[in-house]
Amino acid sequence: MPGFGGPDPSDAAAFYRTAVLAYHADNAETFLKRATDAVRAEHPDLEVRTSAMADPVCDVLEELSARATMIVLGGVDVSPAAAFLLGSTTLTLAARSHCPVVAWRGHHTDVTADPIVVGVDDSPGGRACLGVALDFADRLGVAVRVVHSWSKVRPDDGLGIPMLIDWAALERNRRAAVEHWVDDAAASRPDVRVERVMEPTSPSHALLAHLGGAQLVMVGNRGRHPLTAAALGSTSLNMLHHSAIPVAVCHLARNAE
Repeated sequence: MPGFGGPDPSDAAAFYRTAVLAYHADNAETFLKRATDAVRAEHPDLEVRTSAMADPVCDVLEELSARATMIVLGGVDVSPAAAFLLGSTTLTLAARSHCPVVAWRGHHTDVTADPIVVGVDDSPGGRACLGVALDFADRLGVAVRVVHSWSKVRPDDGLGIPMLIDWAALERNRRAAVEHWVDDAAASRPDVRVERVMEPTSPSHALLAHLGGAQLVMVGNRGRHPLTAAALGSTSLNMLHHSAIPVAVCHLARNAE
């Protein structure tokens, strides 16, 4: 502690941060050239543009997301500490981006023939995510695996006494509603093959159980405050924690939120 002859931890942290920033500033062009060369080695006809900025990465990417189709972030899974403190670039962008954010993981670098998995519900974010998944599948020529789940403990509205609920009727109505959402969204993409999975379990459990043989999983962002989403253990956060394949978090357009 200051006053006892020892170094001030805040001074050490400030010095370390300054040194890291100076290192990245000095080597930015080298980093960008290596990345560009790696991309062009595999995709020589692809246009690649780079830029080095001194602004915080989350602020830069959030601004760019307003006119981007997708933000792709490489790196590791979101740690519990990052989820609680919002210290992860991936988590921060997943909450703030205007366009879908893909957290890349796994070893594949090329598009495969494997399907895209998408979690859907009756929220605006869930419906929007279904549309994005179908659009991507149409462009890539792959199938979509639609996953929907519901609780057998309590209906979504939180009302009613569980022992008095007609669960069979509730399940029939739920399945019919999902079929309607999917048929309506898929009508404009007739070439996309759609597989439907509906199970009475938690959304995260259902999605993780059906990621086998898929190349991407997409989930919607309900637009809640990011700290609330982290505290509640949202489906998006669970996918960022546990999925072994790339995760895309989709957003509504800001004017639709």
